[in-house]
Amino acid sequence: MNKLSIFLVIILILGLFATYDALYIVDETEQAIITQFGRYIKTIKEPGLYIKTPFIQNLIYFEDRILAYDARPDRYYTGDAKRVIVDHITRWRIENPKEFYRSIRTEDVAIARLSDMIPGRLREEVGRHDFLDLVREKRDEIVDTVSKEVNEAAQDYGITIVDTRIKRLDLPSEVEQSVFERMEAERERMAMKYRAEGEEEAEEIKAEADKREEIILAEAYEKQETLRGEGDAKATEIYADAYERDSDFYTFLESLKTYEKFVPGSRLILRTDSELLQFITSPSIDLETVEENNQ
Repeated sequence: MNKLSIFLVIILILGLFATYDALYIVDETEQAIITQFGRYIKTIKEPGLYIKTPFIQNLIYFEDRILAYDARPDRYYTGDAKRVIVDHITRWRIENPKEFYRSIRTEDVAIARLSDMIPGRLREEVGRHDFLDLVREKRDEIVDTVSKEVNEAAQDYGITIVDTRIKRLDLPSEVEQSVFERMEAERERMAMKYRAEGEEEAEEIKAEADKREEIILAEAYEKQETLRGEGDAKATEIYADAYERDSDFYTFLESLKTYEKFVPGSRLILRTDSELLQFITSPSIDLETVEENNQ
């Protein structure tokens, strides 16, 4: 092989290396910057195939996805001097690769910066609120405030804070039992209050029902007495009318009713001049007499 062939082979190999070094791909989950002799040239945020100056320009990749800083649980003090164990997590992303490369360069350094800023700011914000505020409705307000203020400081590093959230909020083991006992006592007090209110309401309902019952019975009794009086008046009217038509026959019928009450199962002694005895011995005569009187 002559020198010319060797030179051409070398040129071909160098060309392949230059082509390989000049072409690069940016993935959907990545973003990159181009530097030349350590000086920033440009940022590539869109995915695709790109070309750079081989052997002179360098390519540095960064994550374009949301990253997480999961802090270790630590003790915090609330505004009412309660000790709590707070376990929080912060989601962040590299928004400005140029500033990130200039100030931080690596994700590990970014995590170290966040671990300096977020716990301290969260500790300060927790100290402004009582324990119940953390347990109830103000937890989101607290972490949103922390996220906003830390995000303003993180802009200098090319970082954007997506959000900060409290994963778990616990009491230290030495005070957890006493808090549970107080909570149990509070729930028992509320239960007794609800039971008392329920019993009071039940008594009111029962009293109202008894009152209503007395009113209904009184109205029914009044109606009964009215109907009975009307019935007695009607019966008296009928008796009076019957008596006016034939007083003897009316008296006789009333006597029969009286006898009917005590005759069954009893021995009856009658006088010879008794009307009943006369009717028994001569019923036809009496009936005729009665019929004539009715006519």
